Amino acid sequence: MKVGVFLGGADAESMSLAMEAERLGADSVWMPEFWAYDALTPLAYLAARTTSLRLGTAIAQIGARTPAMLAMSSMSLQALSGGRFVLGLGASGPQVMEGWHGIRYTAPLQATRETIDIIRTVARGDRLDHHGQVYELPLPDSSGRAMRSAAPPVHVPIYVASLGPRNLTLTGELADGWIGNAFIPEQAEVFLSHLRSGATAAGRSVAALELCVPVAVEFTDDVERVARRHADGYAFTIGAMGSAKRNFYNEAFARLGFAEEVAEVQRLWLAGEREHAAERVPIELGQLTNLLGTPEMVADRVRLHRDAGVTILLAKLDGTLEKRLANLEALLEVVDRVSSQPRLPGP
Repeated sequence: MKVGVFLGGADAESMSLAMEAERLGADSVWMPEFWAYDALTPLAYLAARTTSLRLGTAIAQIGARTPAMLAMSSMSLQALSGGRFVLGLGASGPQVMEGWHGIRYTAPLQATRETIDIIRTVARGDRLDHHGQVYELPLPDSSGRAMRSAAPPVHVPIYVASLGPRNLTLTGELADGWIGNAFIPEQAEVFLSHLRSGATAAGRSVAALELCVPVAVEFTDDVERVARRHADGYAFTIGAMGSAKRNFYNEAFARLGFAEEVAEVQRLWLAGEREHAAERVPIELGQLTNLLGTPEMVADRVRLHRDAGVTILLAKLDGTLEKRLANLEALLEVVDRVSSQPRLPGP
């Protein structure tokens, strides 16, 4: 099992965190993209200032760039980093795509499939001649030509952030890795069954995918207070990350057994009662989806993730740079210790 680090932004402290993470032995750093910094530019900066870290997007938004531009940027970052770049993709949601980018949020699943296909066509050096439901290249009845990249062919690992059953199945079928939010290792099959189904349909094992799970990490003796704070943070995810009619996180939480609770949290949030919404988030969501507590408590949760098949823990670290580095160093020690232990036989 490896450890990656989520970066909070493109500020100097986040860049320092990345470079220190490399010194401590982290596997990778991951740059988010929502409505602040883009996911690609900071990684180009880090490509010049690191030597071993893998550099991933978590996630570059499908539709914010053309698939060909995503391929071009990915190939540029592979060249600049010496092959350390990982393209994490996700469909985002209608509020961001339609409100921020002005792109209609239609057929996100098909757009994901075609985007992956186009990126791989370009990166292989094949001629770009694509006729899909979302993208038609070259445009029909135009002066466009089917061209191939002038850059040398290169492999671009593609990871997909997915939550819904159909998108999970597509991830299992096509992707090199999965970025899985809202993951509870005790209920791993809620996600893995669909990943496995897609992988089997493609003639491979789910073990062919790298399974990356984002987790907040905090070592503390005051477990209940910290878990409550992280649960409160889910109120925004439940209330605002999606439309009133469709929220992929809420649908995932419902499949995990929290349907009534998240429905009430969303209702309170949309009614403007945000403090009450935060209070109604079950504390279990803060506890079970993160790594919080004493070193032994964190080790127990890491062991559950390992035994569920997770290969990379993507650590979300809060506080000062010193606190984040201390939590990262402690996590790396725990993961090393757990990884050296044999798995217990099943019942």
